[in-house]
Amino acid sequence: MAQIEYKDLLDAGVHFGHLTRKWDPRMASYIFMEKNGIHIIDLNKTLASLEQAQGFIKSIVRSGKKVMFVATKKQAQEIVSEEAKRLKMPFVTERWLGGMLTNFSTIRKSLKKLQNIERMLADEQTASNMAKRERLMLDRDRIKLTRLLGGVADMSRIPAALFVVDIKREHLAISEAKRLGIPVVAMVDTNSNPEQVDIAIPANDDAYKSVSLITLAIGKAIEEGILERKQDKEAEALKEAEEAKKAADMKAEAAAQKEAAKAEAAKPEAVAETPATEAASAEEEAPKVKRARKTTPASEKVEVEAPSADKAGEKEA
Repeated sequence: MAQIEYKDLLDAGVHFGHLTRKWDPRMASYIFMEKNGIHIIDLNKTLASLEQAQGFIKSIVRSGKKVMFVATKKQAQEIVSEEAKRLKMPFVTERWLGGMLTNFSTIRKSLKKLQNIERMLADEQTASNMAKRERLMLDRDRIKLTRLLGGVADMSRIPAALFVVDIKREHLAISEAKRLGIPVVAMVDTNSNPEQVDIAIPANDDAYKSVSLITLAIGKAIEEGILERKQDKEAEALKEAEEAKKAADMKAEAAAQKEAAKAEAAKPEAVAETPATEAASAEEEAPKVKRARKTTPASEKVEVEAPSADKAGEKEA
């Protein structure tokens, strides 16, 4: 996360508050001292609050939700709109339309009307068939809607959090967010009530450098949240691929074991068949041997016995 140092806050003039006669007593805990009729903000508390806000915003973006930027004062419009466009987050830098959050369905109709007008004007054939006055009226409507709703044109649902510059000026946005339970992170000056928002960043909300520094710090937190979400998705996809591969390997191993078991089961049957066939062949050969013995001629027997008689004569001699 981008680390902002004490010196950066001093250089940007974040510590300058409003005149002492315009202060809000509920900001007393964030005020360091009074000098030349101006309250000086405690920058240690600014750093702590900014770090808390960055962590909170980062966790929201990491979960895949959107953060809306709200800043309608002139010195904040440019930097806020540029940062929100870079991060592809919704933003409001012109007038806050009542019901932009609480009556989002009506805002969605206006966005649909803007898309239809842009489609009609982009189509050359349709535009050429229109009267000049009608085309001019549509172009004026397009410019007006783009100015008011251009920052939320891609917003399909209500944002998960708001980042606000100057809560006194943006009281309508904060009241709508509170009604819907949407957390608000805001730059709070010494003339404002910090209890109206969830995370108050005590800072000078009038100086361009101060607004730019805090806005860029919040933008860095959002950028890191988006990057971590991308990494989480990649890690999850890798994990799923590994699990799928592991499941396929286990399946193949189980199939191999099954085939081996079948082969083992078939082997004893073959072994058992071999003695049985040998016994059957032996039984078949036994009668043949008996028949051969019965059919042996008598002359063969005499020839076999004659030598034994000769041997007996020799013995007697």
